[in-house]
Amino acid sequence: MSSNGKSMVSGTSKSEKPKGAAANSFPDTTKPIAATSFSSDLSIGAPLSKKDKVDSSDSSSRLTKSSSNTGVSIGHPNPKTSTGMRGKGAVSSVNKGKAIVTANGGEVITFRHAKFGPHEREVRFRLIHYWEARNIKTKVLIGVEMLLIDEEETVIQGFIPAGKVDTYLPHMKAGGLYRLHNFFGSYNKELYRVADPDFTITFTTTSVLTDLDDSSVCIPEDHFRFHGYAEFEAACDLKGDLYDCIGHIKLVNGQVLGDSLLIDVTEIASTCRVQLHVQTHDGPVMKLYLWDEAALRFGEKFKASGGAARVVLVTTLNPKRFGFGGGALGLSPMTSSRVFLDNDIQETRDYLSWLNSNLAVANRVDAAVVTKPESVTIGELFSYMKHADAKVAWFECIATIGDIVHGSAWYYIGCGGCHTKAIKGATTLMCKKCGKSDIVGVAQYLAKISVYDNADQAIFVLLGAAGQELTGKKASELVESYFEANENVGSNDLVPVPQALIGTIGQSRKFIVKISEHNLTGKTQTLTVTKVLPIEDPEDESDLAEAVALPDANELLQKGVSESGPSAGYGEPGGEGVKRSGDEVDAEEHKRAKCG
Repeated sequence: MSSNGKSMVSGTSKSEKPKGAAANSFPDTTKPIAATSFSSDLSIGAPLSKKDKVDSSDSSSRLTKSSSNTGVSIGHPNPKTSTGMRGKGAVSSVNKGKAIVTANGGEVITFRHAKFGPHEREVRFRLIHYWEARNIKTKVLIGVEMLLIDEEETVIQGFIPAGKVDTYLPHMKAGGLYRLHNFFGSYNKELYRVADPDFTITFTTTSVLTDLDDSSVCIPEDHFRFHGYAEFEAACDLKGDLYDCIGHIKLVNGQVLGDSLLIDVTEIASTCRVQLHVQTHDGPVMKLYLWDEAALRFGEKFKASGGAARVVLVTTLNPKRFGFGGGALGLSPMTSSRVFLDNDIQETRDYLSWLNSNLAVANRVDAAVVTKPESVTIGELFSYMKHADAKVAWFECIATIGDIVHGSAWYYIGCGGCHTKAIKGATTLMCKKCGKSDIVGVAQYLAKISVYDNADQAIFVLLGAAGQELTGKKASELVESYFEANENVGSNDLVPVPQALIGTIGQSRKFIVKISEHNLTGKTQTLTVTKVLPIEDPEDESDLAEAVALPDANELLQKGVSESGPSAGYGEPGGEGVKRSGDEVDAEEHKRAKCG
């Protein structure tokens, strides 16, 4: 500690400016900071050159540099380092750094000794992870939450208020070791806690932070709180502690895991969601929903593995029940959640080793069985759509067909490969999803039917193969038959509802129905049907792979296909493709709003 005693306080120390050096400048922490997005997967401490600056509009970069990033390396001053702020020169963190010192912090305590109130002591820790805390309505930044671990392997929650984020966070990075002198022990929140201790280490105006350079202090890199099926089930909907889960993947978006399962990373980036079915050792299979940042992280890591990853670890999960009558157990991530796969960390490597040695145990549960949709009534479908915690999901519903909706197109022209709606080019049809400029258009079902059960009525939309399962005929076959029988009609003629559809009126069927984003946001109550089965048919209803691959019916209807009617053309010789020259249609999937 310096003789004047000023090096241990967070106020700016006064000293003469060295010759040739720029004046020292520090951020005014009393002013609100910009609503930047932080990610602990990247280091913030290093200055960015013009070449390295991140475009804030790039959705793949979750980090924008702090507005007051001084570029100071704690404990290793470098006067030649560019500050990256208003052209000011670099500042030595030893002599001038605000809230950053290297002097002895005084008496050292561990996290288990933290109590409520101010502490004029020192704690030593590793920063595991950090994330933003924002007002759920206004999205105003409240501060930065942190997960810290000390040498006793105690994990505690840390917090930097919004007014102090620019002071401390630019000097911290995930995995870094630090000393903190002077802090406040705040009571931990009761909802969605991420650590066991009752207190949070809160940075204050008198807090002093420095690098921990003592090599004799051994602090582990991480610590997890793993839970299994029974513990998650007991904690469902309680909004209490958030625990971690590790297990082996059974399905990804309804697809059975194989040696090289391919997933559409572009689609994940667009929808910001992934649904996994995960089993922990030989326990029951759980649904694990990944949203926003967690979904993107999984998509990137899974693609990098070549589709071969088998073990997943996700932290701070919130157990919920989705559905009716208690519902099925589902795990949802929070903004604090992290995602790891096979060889990312020691815990996943250990689990992968167990899995390779216990394949018989891991294969006891048939992956296809766990995707069987829950059976509900039409009224329960509408109730689910109104639930605040409802997510995109599939359900089984038995209903009777009352009528076929007339006056709108009952089909659309899609890409023969991915079924996405085709876009009309100058002379050809194009597919936005496949990126091809010359495709063969294929007629796909998009027929509205009115259905009812004992108490309620609804409008279902038959999408893709579901229409063929109901009528026994392909949409392309019915469209071609119409134009073959009516050679004089124009290519823009609206093909009337075929008898194959009308003949299904009065039939009762088992429908696999998708609750889409459009239903959850209240844009429509029209429900998408992805599969149709006879009521007595014991066929496995769990095959949702096609439902994942097909576009959403409500998305197609929102683009105006059924209202304006697709223009029809002529059949391709020797094939089922249907050319057309009608209205432009778009394939972009509705994007889910990202949480802050």
